[in-house]
Amino acid sequence: MDLPGPIHDFLLVFLGLGLILGSIGVVLFTNPIYSAFSLGFVLVCISLFYILLNSYFVAAAQLLIYVGAINVLILFAVMFMNGSEYYKDFHLLTLGDGVTLLVCTSIFGLLMTTITDTSWYGIIWTTRSNQIIEHDLLSNSQQIGIHLSTDFFLPFEFISIILLVALIGAIAVARQ
Repeated sequence: MDLPGPIHDFLLVFLGLGLILGSIGVVLFTNPIYSAFSLGFVLVCISLFYILLNSYFVAAAQLLIYVGAINVLILFAVMFMNGSEYYKDFHLLTLGDGVTLLVCTSIFGLLMTTITDTSWYGIIWTTRSNQIIEHDLLSNSQQIGIHLSTDFFLPFEFISIILLVALIGAIAVARQ
């Protein structure tokens, strides 16, 4: 979307706040249904970020795949759970929670130092000049396919392995 600067900045801040509040809701809601709805809100905010970046294909894929399929599947799985069994053994803080807090805090710190140490000015101008050159020749979905099969091949395969491990873990948990 080509919006004037102040409106674009306002929408970025508004969507960023929605993303942060929704993410906090996913983690802090004790009711898993509310947490799943909050996850859906986060995924919609991410899709709106893609629309602000003029990447309509990725926004549509985000809505169809993540919000329309995966989040609905999560909601169905949560609704089939036995709620009384979920709340029966509630402990305030366990050893696993402490380890998880330590890992998440270290990842957050690493991301913050990476974000602050990166020179974004050169990346923005390089991306804009490449977009101007490539935009005339290829469509947005063709550019995504080219980048996924060349520049982002290893991260794309790494994410597919992580998703495969998560799927195997979900099957193992469901069989018990």
